[in-house]
Amino acid sequence: MTSTSIARTIGEFAADLRFDDLPADVVDRAKLLALDSIGVAFASSRYEFAKRAVAAATSLGTGDVPVIAHPQRFGLRDAVLVDGILVHGLDFDETHVPSVVHTSASAFPTALGLSAHRHLSGRDLLLGHVLGIEVAARLGRVAGGGFHQIGFHPTGLIGAFGSAALAARLDGQSADGIAGAQGLVGSMATGLLEFLEDGAWTKRMHPGWAGVSGITAAAYSRQGFAAPDKVYEGRFGLFATHLLPDAERDLALATAGLGKDWATLEVAVKPFPCCHFNHAFIDAALTLGSEHGLRPDDIKSVRCLISEGEVKTVCEPVQNKLAPRSDYDAKFSVQFCVAAALTHGQFTLAELEDDVLADREVLDLASRVDYATDPDSGFPRHYSGEVIIETTDGRTLRHREQINRGSADRPLTKDDVVTKFRDNMALVSAGEVADRVLDAVETLDDCDDAATFADIVRG
Repeated sequence: MTSTSIARTIGEFAADLRFDDLPADVVDRAKLLALDSIGVAFASSRYEFAKRAVAAATSLGTGDVPVIAHPQRFGLRDAVLVDGILVHGLDFDETHVPSVVHTSASAFPTALGLSAHRHLSGRDLLLGHVLGIEVAARLGRVAGGGFHQIGFHPTGLIGAFGSAALAARLDGQSADGIAGAQGLVGSMATGLLEFLEDGAWTKRMHPGWAGVSGITAAAYSRQGFAAPDKVYEGRFGLFATHLLPDAERDLALATAGLGKDWATLEVAVKPFPCCHFNHAFIDAALTLGSEHGLRPDDIKSVRCLISEGEVKTVCEPVQNKLAPRSDYDAKFSVQFCVAAALTHGQFTLAELEDDVLADREVLDLASRVDYATDPDSGFPRHYSGEVIIETTDGRTLRHREQINRGSADRPLTKDDVVTKFRDNMALVSAGEVADRVLDAVETLDDCDDAATFADIVRG
């Protein structure tokens, strides 16, 4: 291998990284992101997609690795896949905004499963979680939202590389081994956006499958299975094959600031259970609705000013967005989310239930919501949004959220995240379960055996 490849540079960084190298605020942030992931996983457990995922894993056999919010134990890779589905299944999990990647959705289940399976320490778990985030965030930054434009979901695609790096590192492999794991996982990494066409469940699988792929690649790399060196920058590497030919890409971003600038601190916790691209519009709609006491019949039309890079995901095809066929369809419709927020004065998991999806008042208002390209959007650094409402009595009301709430430059507080965690936990469990999990997360770096921690987060 040459010392110039991106995979090799990441491998050297990962091989040398120790828990004591992590700044205290990075460790604290990793714990908070783990807590958020666990809370969302518990909330997911009551939904049909989670029940079917657990049933599918059960049909493949059992093992020794616990699953979040469930009594079952599976083999390592099946446990990681199910945990990834639970963390990502409600689209309520965090996002590293500049890379448009749900980094913890693959990094945390992978680190949790491996650490529990091998009886590593809580420090190892946290190190793996951080490493997975750092690698995926940087690789995603190179594209800056460009993967979406060609139909790839970066959480699944890029998450596989972060998972491969952390899996090989927790396996104690050398820089060469960690680089090789990345090279191998390039032929396994995937995630198609076709679910946007019909509200299919496939997106929910992407981060867990990224973890499965990363673990598999690391195992093959340990055995010396030959891997391409330039899996990222090569002629048929990731960035040549998964972006439009004229897409902007800065390959230096893939390794810039490793060990100095911590992407983990940039990860945004979601205040709303839907695509992050919709959040600024929901907040803007809620602000206008509250300030002006608006009801749906007061509203003649709504216009959303949105980045061109977000349009394909949450605005088009228009007919699908105006009448979502499922809760997952609705999560990716700016028209529906804005209409539901204006109608109900909130946007929670309740606004994604079947009765709301069929609510004539919400759907009628959604039909009056359109969009236009926003030349002043901060995308991809921020998911900006402006809502302009024309009222039936002739007023023009507008509100802009240039920096989406929850992002690194406008973060939720720790108390906000803990409240979100407790609200999610309360959907399916008693308060003492939340207390035990919260205490276990806060003391994770003192845990000698991650299998003990994994047992606690079973509930």
